Amino acid sequence: MHTQELKLELNAIQQGFVSLVPISLFVLVFGVAFGLAASQEGLHEAAAVLMSALVFAGASQFGALDLWGTQVPVLPLAITVFAINARHLLIGATLYPHIRSLNPATRYGVMLVASDANWALSMRAFAQNETSKGLGLLFGGGIALWFFWIIGTWIGFYFGNAIQNPSAFGADMVMGCFLLTMALGGNKNNKTYVIWAAAATSSIAAYLYLPENSHVIVGALTGGIIGVLLGGDNNEH
Repeated sequence: MHTQELKLELNAIQQGFVSLVPISLFVLVFGVAFGLAASQEGLHEAAAVLMSALVFAGASQFGALDLWGTQVPVLPLAITVFAINARHLLIGATLYPHIRSLNPATRYGVMLVASDANWALSMRAFAQNETSKGLGLLFGGGIALWFFWIIGTWIGFYFGNAIQNPSAFGADMVMGCFLLTMALGGNKNNKTYVIWAAAATSSIAAYLYLPENSHVIVGALTGGIIGVLLGGDNNEH
C-alpha cells in the first residue's frame, strides 16, 4: 500500500510539472530579463544564477538590483525584499491546513518552491478536495517554475539583448492575468467579494499614500484580517 501511495504522489508531481510548463515559459522570459539586468549591474553570472536558485522571487530580485552597488545596504535590502514578498506569509497560512499532515522536512521542502502561480492552481485543486493533485501542482509545478527561472537567468547573460524590455510585448501582464483568471474561476460568495473589495481598496490607498511596496503588505493583511473576522464556510455559493 505504501508503494502505491508513493507512486501516485510521484505521478501527481510529474503532472503538476507538466501543467505549469506553459506558465513557466513566461517565467523564463522574465528570467532572461533579470539575467540581463544583473549583468548590467555588474553581478557575476554565478552570483545571479545562485540568487535565482536560492531566492526564487522575481520582483524581489529586481528590487535588490535597484539597491545594488559597490556597497550593498543590507538592512534596506532586507526590508525591501520582505515588503515585496510579504504576501508569502498569507500564502503559507492558506496552504498550511492542506499540507500540515506532511512531515516537517517534506512540508518545508514543498514550500521552498511555492509561488503565486502554483499556489493559485493548488488551492483550486484543494478546494475541490483533490489533495493529491493539489500537492502535485504545488511541488511539481513549483519545480517547473523554479527550473525555468534559473535557466532564464542564465540565458539572460548571453541572449537577453533581444528582450531588454519585456513590457513592450505585454509579457509583464501575463502573471497578473493568470492570477486574476484563477481568482475569478474559484468558488465565490458575498464574503469573498467583501474580502476582495477591502484588500483592493486598502492596497490602492497604500500605493497612493504610503511608502513604495507597502501596498503589498497592507492589501495582504487587510484581506487576511477581514477573512478571519468574517469566518464561515467559503465554499458556499
